[in-house]
Amino acid sequence: MRTPFTGCGTALVTPFDSSGALDEAAVRRLARRQIEAGIHFLVPCGTTGETPTLSAEERQRVVELVVEEAAGEVPVLAGAGGYDTKGVVAAARAMEAAGAQGLLSVTPYYNKPTPEGLYRHYQAIAHATPLPIVVYNVPGRTGCNVTPETLIRLASISTVAAVKEASGNINQISEVCRTVPADFIVLSGDDAMTLPAMAVGARGLISVASNEVPAEMVQLVEAAEKGDYADARERHQRLLPLLTANFAESNPIPVKTAMAQMGLLEEAFRLPMVPAKAETRERLARVLAELGLRPEGAKQ
Repeated sequence: MRTPFTGCGTALVTPFDSSGALDEAAVRRLARRQIEAGIHFLVPCGTTGETPTLSAEERQRVVELVVEEAAGEVPVLAGAGGYDTKGVVAAARAMEAAGAQGLLSVTPYYNKPTPEGLYRHYQAIAHATPLPIVVYNVPGRTGCNVTPETLIRLASISTVAAVKEASGNINQISEVCRTVPADFIVLSGDDAMTLPAMAVGARGLISVASNEVPAEMVQLVEAAEKGDYADARERHQRLLPLLTANFAESNPIPVKTAMAQMGLLEEAFRLPMVPAKAETRERLARVLAELGLRPEGAKQ
């Protein structure tokens, strides 16, 4: 049996309709597409899900829908993070009530806590819920880096079970893999860093690209898990133009644009996210066509 939250998990986009309302049918449809493609776990209400623009009620509803669609086939790791510890505790409890099997909790952003503040923040979440917690380290967005030393201390909290490492620093990822306890899970938070991260000890990733190509990202991760790095490298190189195009603009603008071009959802964002620039749309259309993912006559 696979350990929960290892392998490839998808940081799900949140689909809206043309009026900007939550598209519940599309939430279910996209979750089912993931499961049928063999994804290992699902991650609703993260950055890719435009969580800052969702109300608390919408976040809980999205997780409820994904949990219902997953029906126990794959675990659901729900986003519950922010810069107000009291608010994050409330969100964590709401995600537990919605049926999530774990929490992805981004480090507090903007207020830039000290290492002691980080420890107490995650300790408070752990006291509020028995769910396993995945620390999300993405200093490029938060202005707050979880150093290996701090992460070792966080790993001493019994329910802090993993880290999503999106520092983009392979030296830091290597040091984390070297120093954390053997049962502590390290996940890549960058699609393009998955192969090097797994080569030094990461046990999978939380992926943006698997919104578009779930089966292909699963295959890349499973090849690396088996130590078949020749196969993993070939898959990585084939997908790399997509993995990089997805970050031509702020995530999730490119991935939702690509998914709309693939006919998977309506292209709709909530401010401050806006539609992609013309050059990004053209780049995505070209990459999708090269991968055979663009339906005949699809709009850019």
